[in-house]
Amino acid sequence: MMHIEGHPSRIREIQIIRRKRQGIVLAGFVLLCLAIGGVGGWLTVDGVATWYQMIAKPSWRPPDWVFGPVWTALYIMMGCAGWLIWRGDNSPGRRPALVAWFAQLALNFFWSPLFFGFHTVGLALIDIYLLWLLIGRFFFTAWSLSRPAAFLFSVYWVWVTYATALNLAIWLMNRS
Repeated sequence: MMHIEGHPSRIREIQIIRRKRQGIVLAGFVLLCLAIGGVGGWLTVDGVATWYQMIAKPSWRPPDWVFGPVWTALYIMMGCAGWLIWRGDNSPGRRPALVAWFAQLALNFFWSPLFFGFHTVGLALIDIYLLWLLIGRFFFTAWSLSRPAAFLFSVYWVWVTYATALNLAIWLMNRS
């Protein structure tokens, strides 16, 4: 009697199911990141349009229109990086990398309400610094698991480094 798992058509069927599952999970990771950004933006749209326009900002900040496209690209890259780690093998670094990935996503979400919603620039600075640390944690943990995931996060890390400096400058310029 022939063993069904070894049958070529059954193997192809299993491979197709796995690829579809991988695509669904990838879409889930990316959509989760985009949703975090979208909800954060929706919650803070009034603060961006009013309060943020009135506070002192450094001359080296980018124009407001840059933030939307940059964050959209970063959220897609973040989702892909998380998925690359999720789909990897069960090596010991996988779980800590995923914990760091989800934790940084939470801090990423809270930054916008802290900064634009509640106008607590100092608390937002603490949040973004902790976010920066978690991005680094993910990067170094992911490095041995998936270089592409680490690379995707390196771009995010550079942007958050810049955003942290911008947050610090705004905090210093607007202390009273």
